[in-house]
Amino acid sequence: MSHSHGHGCDGDHDHDETPEMGVQYSLYSKIDVDNLECLNESEDGAGKTVFKPWEERLNLEKYVESDVDEELLFNIPFKNRPHMTFDDVALAPEQEFELHADDTGTLEYSTAVVKFSSVNHLTIHFPNNFGSEKTRIYYIGLRGEFSTAYRHGVTICSYETRPNVADHKIESINPVTHEIQ
Repeated sequence: MSHSHGHGCDGDHDHDETPEMGVQYSLYSKIDVDNLECLNESEDGAGKTVFKPWEERLNLEKYVESDVDEELLFNIPFKNRPHMTFDDVALAPEQEFELHADDTGTLEYSTAVVKFSSVNHLTIHFPNNFGSEKTRIYYIGLRGEFSTAYRHGVTICSYETRPNVADHKIESINPVTHEIQ
């Protein structure tokens, strides 16, 4: 499927503006905003403001702008490389997307489900933009299925590869032999 919105959006991604769309973006309420960090933001804490409810996605009062260049890097607590820095972005990413300008906050980029099936920390890196000196982002929506992380404590177990008979005292065995006739 190919389509255009007059602002350079051509692609094979699905999006619509139905009211149910907001419900699908259920991960907004699961983000640990207090521990979310955005590197290279011009104003401290502004990166946290772009993760907002679906119905507020067009609110242009809250945004993050890059500081010294166009790069932005978000560390979102919920893949398992917590607290990445710009030095770490040389590592191979789990998935890359070619972004398109999106004035309505409705473009979707499908992730490889197998790579993102048990995420508890997500890093999003924006290495550049569409030609500006600085990057400005108004909205990032994350959707998916949330399940509570279950952390099982250490269970102390003893395993025997070869049992030691002296360790197993069984008093109910009668050592008397019986003859069968």
